[in-house]
Order: sequence, then C-alpha cells, then structure tokens
Amino acid sequence: MLNVIVPIGVVRNGISVSQDFSEVISEIEIFEEFKEGLFRLDESKEIVVLFVFDRNIGKGHKKVLHPKGDESIPVVGVFASRSPFRPNPIGVTTVELISVRDNVLTVKGLDAFDGTPVIDIKPAERRDGGR
Repeated sequence: MLNVIVPIGVVRNGISVSQDFSEVISEIEIFEEFKEGLFRLDESKEIVVLFVFDRNIGKGHKKVLHPKGDESIPVVGVFASRSPFRPNPIGVTTVELISVRDNVLTVKGLDAFDGTPVIDIKPAERRDGGR
C-alpha cells in the first residue's frame, strides 16, 4: 500500500516561466513541522530535491517527445528526458546547497517555479554506510 505523499516545503524564487535555471538562486521554505529534519544538512555541499510538477497535474503525460519542446532535437521517450509531462508528476534535481538558516534552504540550480511543492530532500552524497 502506498503512503500519502505530503509536501514538506515550497520553492521561493519569483520565477513563473521556463528558463535556464543553472544560475538561479532559490529558497526552499521547509514547513515548521519538518524543520527538525534539517539537522546537519548544512554539512552537505549538494542536495537532491524532489518536487511536484503541480502546474501539469491533469494535463496528461507524453510517452515520447522532443526535449524542451524543441523539434530540432530528436524524439526520445519520456523516461529519457527531463520533461515535466510524466505519468507521475515528480521532478528531481541535484542542486548546490548555499546555506541552511532556520527552516530556509538557499540553493543554486533548482529548476522549479515559485510556489512549487517540495516533497523530499536528501544529501547528494551518502554518509550512512549505504542506507
């Protein structure tokens, strides 16, 4: 049986249109009830952020597509792309962790719009013996 997935926070960056996110600085506001889970996250240089493509819910998904909608790029399967039009609207990006202050993470390179629900965060490097 699947557990219910709940947001743990939200992206804040003022961006509402697709663009090159590689240099974008975003804040991830972690909800108060999950704040304790940030303990020692600041020891990581990079983190993996999982989020919901909430603006695509109900718009369907594609099995094959041109990456970035660019018809000059050959068609690939959705699982060979970073398209937001997926069977499960979940995005994942590894980002640079700039700072952790109280319940706010400052990150660089998160390709998510302002207000996007964040559903999980993990350190990019393993430090738990493989767990």
